[in-house]
Amino acid sequence: MSGQPFSPPEPMIDPFLHLKISLNPDGTITRLRGDQHISPSPNPNLPIPVLTKDILINPSHKTTARIFLPRKTLDHNPFHKLPIIVYFHGGGFILFSAASDFLHDLCINLANDVNSIVVSVDYRLAPEHRLPAAYDDAMEALHWIKTQSDDWLKNYGDYSNCYIMGGSAGANIAYKAGLRVAAETNVNHDYLKPLKIRGLILSQPFFGSTKRVASELRLLNDVVLPPHVCDLMWELSLPIGVDRDHEYCNPTVGDSVGGLDRVRELGWRVLVSGCDGDPLMDHQMALARVIEEKDVVVVRSFTKGGCHGAEVRDLIKQKQLHDLIKDFISFLQN
Repeated sequence: MSGQPFSPPEPMIDPFLHLKISLNPDGTITRLRGDQHISPSPNPNLPIPVLTKDILINPSHKTTARIFLPRKTLDHNPFHKLPIIVYFHGGGFILFSAASDFLHDLCINLANDVNSIVVSVDYRLAPEHRLPAAYDDAMEALHWIKTQSDDWLKNYGDYSNCYIMGGSAGANIAYKAGLRVAAETNVNHDYLKPLKIRGLILSQPFFGSTKRVASELRLLNDVVLPPHVCDLMWELSLPIGVDRDHEYCNPTVGDSVGGLDRVRELGWRVLVSGCDGDPLMDHQMALARVIEEKDVVVVRSFTKGGCHGAEVRDLIKQKQLHDLIKDFISFLQN
């Protein structure tokens, strides 16, 4: 015996309380967070740096997207088109929307910092619509951009310079949508033409497995996103009857690994970012390794400190990420 007094582990917070949700008898959830929603501002006469507007993608699914256009673009050379970033927000597949105040602000900063048009997609949320609904909505959004003549995209967007991006669960969606696009182009080379995907941008991607990894064990009582809270998010979003070693959750298993061969052939690059204050960091690094093992070029950026969601809510880390994205896009344009 060491003689040291026994210290019982800290009690884990109820994940429903942590997420501010309650489970209904029919399997749906009531979201109790009360996050503010921001209305779009498309008026070019307003003194704002980025114009925004909402578009309807699928009326039956009630899926929409919010487009962010830097105001300065209206005064510049019309022949200079901007990169298009198709963005998917986080929230464990169960929370938030493109209009949530902090996500709206993030996309304003992204459009302004990177000088790009951002299309932030509102996909269907779980558990009302379990995966793969969000992946299906992502593909439908890309087809909408391809086929619809939106004036902002048509007049100011460079369809040959498009990136699929997401944060947290949105990065999971971006990755899975990217693999689907790559697989479809193997059958039909003009699948999204004139839209050309150049790369994937995965900010603190949300993945997991049934086995706890070292970063999760180290941060079991993380105040932002403890692993048992992630477990609940996966329980509410995965297809009923599967566990966290399903390919939607665990990037090292399933057919998705094979789709990376086509990603390599297309010449895409993949940016994966995270921080060691995030319990999911080891899953994110495992994702980067899986991609690299298929000889796809991966740009890694894992920093000290921070937490899950820091690249959304911490303005300093957000700006660092946007600078990295700007360099990532500039490299692919050259």
